[in-house]
Amino acid sequence: MLKLCLHRDDAFESDTVMMKQQFSWALKDARNQSEDSFHHSGGVVPTALKNTHDALFKQNLVPWKFHLRNANFEPSLGHKKTIQAVHLRQSQADGHDFMKPEFRRIDESYTIDIPEDGDVNITAISAVGIAHALNTFSQLFYAHTKGGVYCPLAPVHISDSPKFQHRGLNMDVSRNFYEVTDIMRMIDSLAYNKFNRLHLHITDSQAWPLEIPALPDLATKGAYHPSLTYSPEDLQHIQRHGALQGVEVFLEIDMPGHTSSIWHSNPDLVTAFNVQPGWSDVAAEPPSGTLKLNSSEVYQFLDKLWDDLLPRVSRWSSYFHTGGDEVNFNAYNNEERIGTSSTDVIKPLLQKFFDKMHKAIRTSGLKHIVWEEMLLEYNITLPKDVIVQSWQSDDAVGKIVKSGHRAIAGNYQYWYLDCGHGHWVNFAPGDASRAAFPYKDYCDPYKNWRLIYSYDPLQSVPEADQHLVIGGEASIWSEQTDGTSIDTVVWPRLAAAAEVLWSGAKDPDTGRNRSQLDASPRLSEMRERLVRRGVRAAVIQMPFCTQEGADQCALYG
Repeated sequence: MLKLCLHRDDAFESDTVMMKQQFSWALKDARNQSEDSFHHSGGVVPTALKNTHDALFKQNLVPWKFHLRNANFEPSLGHKKTIQAVHLRQSQADGHDFMKPEFRRIDESYTIDIPEDGDVNITAISAVGIAHALNTFSQLFYAHTKGGVYCPLAPVHISDSPKFQHRGLNMDVSRNFYEVTDIMRMIDSLAYNKFNRLHLHITDSQAWPLEIPALPDLATKGAYHPSLTYSPEDLQHIQRHGALQGVEVFLEIDMPGHTSSIWHSNPDLVTAFNVQPGWSDVAAEPPSGTLKLNSSEVYQFLDKLWDDLLPRVSRWSSYFHTGGDEVNFNAYNNEERIGTSSTDVIKPLLQKFFDKMHKAIRTSGLKHIVWEEMLLEYNITLPKDVIVQSWQSDDAVGKIVKSGHRAIAGNYQYWYLDCGHGHWVNFAPGDASRAAFPYKDYCDPYKNWRLIYSYDPLQSVPEADQHLVIGGEASIWSEQTDGTSIDTVVWPRLAAAAEVLWSGAKDPDTGRNRSQLDASPRLSEMRERLVRRGVRAAVIQMPFCTQEGADQCALYG
């Protein structure tokens, strides 16, 4: 059993918690081997301790927005019962690969007990559970204007565990470039909201920012600018930063569609490149272009790509995503060795393409993820260990699990965060402009937090198949988002999805969707905490609503 004690000269108080910036801690297992325990945790627990300290004493909030106007809401500092120590106990040792968990569930549960007086006890089975517990623990405290922090809720007992094992964000870092610091800031916020996956959609038609040393021209020529790339060191830094906070970072290289950026370094591998005008006849977005399917040179290229990349990412992740969405068969009319868009011709070639990718990914010890079209639209035969990510409908999730595959849900009508900002495509004067007016994007309207909160990943799945829905992902596609705006576009709306994935969409007492009236104050407070952490999260409501109570800004039918 691991036992972690925080000791300090000043003691926690149940109403007002006082603590100096310096404190000592000791990590011990049942054999009293503190150094072994420290290194076996992979740095997750020490990282969680530092983050908790910062959250409590550097980033905490004075909660005036959540009390009546001019209220004297802060407790007095004198004569309070005190908490003498905080004990963290991890009941099982983590496996050697716990920082890159596979589809099997890592136990993320935890308990917190804060008495009115005495020691706080936090227990978990895994180091990631300890990290979750410490995040929750820090969110129970508020800053006092006269110094220190306090928890107004003691006694507190929390026993908590996630509904879904896969709780993620799909972040497109190819269409617009994000600095490494932007991605790391996103990881910090994901961990704070108990997400455990960051899916990096890292290449697409518009740009290839991922450096592949075995294929150096890919990023040198395929990125928007030679300086806008992710080096192997950058990628390792990002993945390790996630692993230290219980967030597994895995990559998607979408293919065979969405690959026209490869043309800049390897023009012979891509067909139907940058067809203008009429790109929409052969591609989902400009520039058009897709990897050839009947080309030995493409397979030689992919062998080099996988041999370089997969061993590097497999150190930190158990997953790899190869996309497979929005393959426009019309593009293959332009491929000299195909010359047709016939499904009868293209499907066997696409099956061969998938089989070779799957073999490489499985050989590297990684679990393979694809988009739903591979299974449901192109009817590619997928081994049962392939995870299928759905985005188009709830009905698709039901079909995926009915086929025996594990599914990741994320209906774009609820969980696409880039929607509702208007179209990014220009329309020429005349018929095109008139037909597109008022220029809504394909997934309009904007997905407000209430809509996001209403989504149930299981709503079209029979109870007998629900175990195959391993979780869900919200998505932020980056046609109109970059590092300067992503915080406001994503947060705090994504926190609504976080609660659905952690607690489930349904209230266990009523069987109905959870109440917006209950969720709104929690989400508003989370927004304030994110802002204090340097995240430019959008506002949820005006202070009147948070001060007077959610029912004051509600409509009743």
